[in-house]
Amino acid sequence: MKKLILVALAAAALFAAPALAQDAASAARETSVPLDAWKYISAALAVGFACLGGGLAVGKLGAAAMGALAEDPSLAGKALPYLGLAEGICLWGFLVALLILML
Repeated sequence: MKKLILVALAAAALFAAPALAQDAASAARETSVPLDAWKYISAALAVGFACLGGGLAVGKLGAAAMGALAEDPSLAGKALPYLGLAEGICLWGFLVALLILML
């Protein structure tokens, strides 16, 4: 008897699942944020976090580079590439945002 009840419940779940899924999907569409809004939010977050990280990196590297240059001016060629790499983080964030908005 228990097996028969389990089979009946499983059959009911199989037949009711598509209808429940359609109701849930239509409810989600009615209450969710449009896809374009998520694109703009994610692009803004990509640029924002990349520029925040790049700014923090340039701030710390710039201070260290100026301190090193004050002691030995010949270190200028070694310090500038690191600053360029830190600024490149911002560029990558901008490129990721462009890809998000274009796709």
